[in-house]
Amino acid sequence: MGNEWQGPLEKIDAYRWMIPQTYANGMKVPGMIYADENLLKSIKRDRAPQQVSNAAFLPGIVKYSFAMPDIHWGYGLPIGGVVATDIEAGGVITPGGVGFDICCGLRLLRSNLTEKEVRPKLDNLIHALFSNVPAGVGSKSNIKVNAAEEEKIMVKGARWAVEKGFGTKEDLERTEDGGCMEGADASHVSDRAFERGSNQSGTLGSGNHFLEVQIVDEVYDDNAAGILGLDKGAITVMIHCGSRGFGHQVCSDYSKGMVRALSKYNINVPDRQLACAPVNSPEGKAYIAAMKCAANYAWNNRQCLMHKVRGVFEKVFEAGQKDLGMALVWDVAHNIAKFEKYNINGKDKLLCVHRKGATRAFGPDNPAVPGIYRKIGQPVIIPGDMGRNSYVLVGTKKAEEETFGSTCHGAGRLMSRKAAANAPERHTLLRDLEAKGIKVMAAGRGTLAEEAPYAYKNVNEVVDVVHNAGISKKVCRMRPIGVIKG
Repeated sequence: MGNEWQGPLEKIDAYRWMIPQTYANGMKVPGMIYADENLLKSIKRDRAPQQVSNAAFLPGIVKYSFAMPDIHWGYGLPIGGVVATDIEAGGVITPGGVGFDICCGLRLLRSNLTEKEVRPKLDNLIHALFSNVPAGVGSKSNIKVNAAEEEKIMVKGARWAVEKGFGTKEDLERTEDGGCMEGADASHVSDRAFERGSNQSGTLGSGNHFLEVQIVDEVYDDNAAGILGLDKGAITVMIHCGSRGFGHQVCSDYSKGMVRALSKYNINVPDRQLACAPVNSPEGKAYIAAMKCAANYAWNNRQCLMHKVRGVFEKVFEAGQKDLGMALVWDVAHNIAKFEKYNINGKDKLLCVHRKGATRAFGPDNPAVPGIYRKIGQPVIIPGDMGRNSYVLVGTKKAEEETFGSTCHGAGRLMSRKAAANAPERHTLLRDLEAKGIKVMAAGRGTLAEEAPYAYKNVNEVVDVVHNAGISKKVCRMRPIGVIKG
């Protein structure tokens, strides 16, 4: 990435740092980075603040170009970036502000099982999960669909899986947007995207995607944890994946096409990776319709994956999923654009909120939060690396007022994949994880090194920042005991 970023950063308080609008001619708003002094060092080395500044050029942007403490360099918008544009004022949508893995997200299952019950069967469980959940580059599913069925997935999302018997209506109630964005239109999806998505429903894929068996080892909020059904010592399962090759193709198709829209609409951005079009333009509407197809594909994918996971637990523990208490806690997206109303300068405005590597964090009493969780706010699922911890938090009213109801999405990378794969620590990685009582299986050794704990920021520090800044609130912490990687 070159040398450390040298631009101005004004300290607002212990957790907020502002890039002034005067930093670059053309910035329409300032930048705002959430971090503490320690995290800020790696953020500046990564030069991601430059992308925060670049995003501030987007037409219609309001308030700030935001960055969460897990921020790192991405395509166009940094991963960990949040940008909202005012649709009425010519606000744009940019594929680079959503990302390639559209609707990548987290799904968390709870259970009645304890470590004492799982430890003796952990090897069998991890082997069975690895055998039954397709993982790795180009992994294919036994859930194969023709073009007509694939189109139904794009329109129905996770509802398609539930209709096929891969889950229950209670699962949909515990999924952001009920697992389906209305307005998806498959006519805006390319043949190549159709082709790539035909056999990937119920596949984990590769990269930073994972399936993790965990133990709730710390509870910070007894009331919220009780409502979520998360007891100290209980076994949970976390699934991290997205829209796979289908979403990647949609992003590729529209990122290229949007470049032409820049001159058509006289838009000036400092990086072509932020190519965009007004939300209400033909180009903007076409991308939104295709993005919604990819989002629905991702929710269906995670629903199918969860169905496979439940089936494995039933076989290994010789009990039904209800007896095992294997209920979905929540499913949240962290690469998506949503249309939400906010008060801007005393007026209610419909905004296009881009969350790229950022999680929606609506507070208590928000009507978008299902009734079962409305008293505590929307659950927020934050994974760490495979050697540390993961967290469940809840959203806050402060997040709604300050960050368009957004918080971080994970630990955030500290090293490039290439640097991590060549790090000397890779030689002892499996041994180090086993010494912590963590059983790991991966489709390839290279992926394992690329996703090693040393490649990531400390998730405990990242979560402390968003908790202390008040944009989400800690509920409980989990530690891994078994991990499947692509």
